[in-house]
Amino acid sequence: MTPRSSWDWQSAYPAPAKLNLFLHVTGRRPDGYHLLQTLFRFVDHGDTLRFARRDDGQLHLTRPLPGVPPESDLCIRAARLLQQATGCRLGADIDVIKRLPMGGGLGGGSSDAATVLFALNHLWELGLSRERLQALGLTLGADVPLFIFGKNAFGEGVGEALQPVEVPSSWFVVLEPPVQVPTAAIFTAPDLRRDTPAIRAADWRPGFGHNDLEPVAVAHFPEVGETLRWLTPFSLPGAPARMTGSGACVFAEFPSEAQARAVLAELPASMRGWAAPGLAEHPLCALAD
Repeated sequence: MTPRSSWDWQSAYPAPAKLNLFLHVTGRRPDGYHLLQTLFRFVDHGDTLRFARRDDGQLHLTRPLPGVPPESDLCIRAARLLQQATGCRLGADIDVIKRLPMGGGLGGGSSDAATVLFALNHLWELGLSRERLQALGLTLGADVPLFIFGKNAFGEGVGEALQPVEVPSSWFVVLEPPVQVPTAAIFTAPDLRRDTPAIRAADWRPGFGHNDLEPVAVAHFPEVGETLRWLTPFSLPGAPARMTGSGACVFAEFPSEAQARAVLAELPASMRGWAAPGLAEHPLCALAD
């Protein structure tokens, strides 16, 4: 863990990707939200954020996402939440170097928002606890609290009820199909299974389960199925290739860097992907108590 004192205004703040090693839909609440069980796994690949202090209270994105109004951007919304929750009069220029695709199921936007909460809580010297940051994050999206929780975790509820889980050291090959999958389109699909039996967190084992959202995404977005079919023959027994989140990205797990990179070397020029190790914890864990 990088100590808190090492992070300052000159630092580059990571926003790592997450994978869902399994994702079951176990039911639905009366308000329409789906009840889930999943295993969240951080990987050492993601976006990078930098911050510059402003004394005028303004929040500015140096690289706005195309088609996303700045005030709708999760990074700006996260920073605004911190200002409102604490009365902070400082501002910031926020520079986001994007590596994670939108609509990929890797949690890119949520991870960026969590990194903003981690970093500006520290840089603005606000002193909010991890639990308070998680509560703020939940108002931005169900995945944001995971990144602030900072541990690989068994998730329940709508994904916000988290228990830390020890996972084996491993490498992942992650492929990015050339399509954005809207989460709402998957969860509202009539063919989505919503009755997978729940398990106890203690009963989870590597290789367990499946992703209930995967058949729906494959049916509606053929590019996801094509990518899965390419990766599946390379996957190892007990570690099947799967889709993460609501898609579109797919992944396979390997015990070593050499095995993962050997698979990546076979990737056709028409496909996009990368290899990265799993993380024991979020790189910014030290920034919240």
